[in-house]
Amino acid sequence: MSIMEALSELVESVVAYVVMILLGVVSFFVTVFIVQYGSQLAGYSPSGDFAVLSAALLVAASMLSGSMR
Repeated sequence: MSIMEALSELVESVVAYVVMILLGVVSFFVTVFIVQYGSQLAGYSPSGDFAVLSAALLVAASMLSGSMR
């Protein structure tokens, strides 16, 4: 393995990590709105902390399941 191959793999890993973080943040914001809208349709009005908690759990579970092979 040459130095160029190692650097290429390192850059690839860093780019994949950054893209995964950005997608996680975007999906978190989308999920917060979905949870709030869905709870309003069901007749509930949860406080903001419960909406954020449920969105965080959904995003974390989807990211973990997406990262498994």
